[in-house]
Amino acid sequence: MALVFMFPGQGSQSVGMGSGLFDRYPDLVAEADAILGYSIKELCLTDPDDRLKRTDYTQPALYVVDSLSYLAKVEDEKIRPDFVIGHSLGEYAALYAAGAFDFGVGLKLVQKRGALMNAATGGGMAAILGMTGDAVASALAELGAGSIDVANFNSPGQTVISGPKADIEAFAPRLKDKGARRAVILPVSGAFHSRYMKPAADEFQTFLKGFSFNKLKIPCIANCSAQPYTDDAVASNLVKQITSSVRWVETVKSLRGQGADTFIEVGPGTVLAGLARQIE
Repeated sequence: MALVFMFPGQGSQSVGMGSGLFDRYPDLVAEADAILGYSIKELCLTDPDDRLKRTDYTQPALYVVDSLSYLAKVEDEKIRPDFVIGHSLGEYAALYAAGAFDFGVGLKLVQKRGALMNAATGGGMAAILGMTGDAVASALAELGAGSIDVANFNSPGQTVISGPKADIEAFAPRLKDKGARRAVILPVSGAFHSRYMKPAADEFQTFLKGFSFNKLKIPCIANCSAQPYTDDAVASNLVKQITSSVRWVETVKSLRGQGADTFIEVGPGTVLAGLARQIE
């Protein structure tokens, strides 16, 4: 018997998210505004300038809402997780919950990560439905699509691929001939979680040298390896995460094998809860 808190990442954002949280934690909201240089409450609740869809705004917004949602859940329900996991950007909120860094440090990391990823252009991504990640990888090899990486192993029936925009648009539809039910081009400008993010990862590695991290109080499973973080690997895992696949299927299966039987999504949306139900 074990409880897992799951923190969602990019794609779960929506206008109105975090309602009720910003007034509840005014000190943290003020800290966020000072770091970001704009009102995080206004961005999340009304998004007057239509910026919430931009990666450099989406990531800080989700980190703040995920983190405040965690504080509220712990206070309201008097429960603490046995494990924490986060999908891509959500891993930062998971690490905050685990005590790796304080709220402000996490936000500074996310702000930099979002800026670097927003600057990455020329890439594309597509969600492939109805095929396992291994089947997608094999099909890409058969098609000669060596320029494309598997970005997210989300569930047995949902895999995301990443690569140059033209190649994604050319090869993703052809995966339907290999057994995919659907291939959906995603509205992103970069080839996230792929080899093409290495320049961003290198710059982020340099940025992280200015930070130190605390010992984790709750086990957190890394996206890049589906293995628990160790106290000396926080920075290296966060760098690897930018170019590595999100190994979500392995992560959930591993936790189930360790007795995890309750998976609760903490933050906006229900995407991760749906994925967890598909992973046995």
